Amino acid sequence: MEFQPIDMADVSGVSHRFHFLLRLLGDRVSLEAFELDENGPGGYRFQVLGDAEADPFALLGQLTERMRRALARRHLTSEGGRLSIAHFLVRGRLDWDAASQGGAPVVVIDGQPVTWEQFGRLLMSFEGWQLKLDIRDPSEEL
Repeated sequence: MEFQPIDMADVSGVSHRFHFLLRLLGDRVSLEAFELDENGPGGYRFQVLGDAEADPFALLGQLTERMRRALARRHLTSEGGRLSIAHFLVRGRLDWDAASQGGAPVVVIDGQPVTWEQFGRLLMSFEGWQLKLDIRDPSEEL
């Protein structure tokens, strides 16, 4: 089964085009939604898992609702061209940073890549504060 790409707007009104990939993983099925950049999948990425016998359209419904909730939130703000963390909470995805050749990850927040160095600068405004890092499987909602 193949799903056609869809466009969804984020909280700022920016449109994002999502492509879908349905995979059979033994007794499970994975439905993924992702944006494309010049190197392949990039930006926002989402996944849901279901039983191998699950209705793909039901999985698509679950996935699009998760996408809508995620796109309705903003974790970074930009003031004067400078990024900062909004509302004391960041959700994102760890990804490969080709520029560092695996020396450091890139954190994808609000669909945009943030280098490990940039992420460290974002955290410096909270120097002395506590931090909780909760790492989750891509199929789990944050």
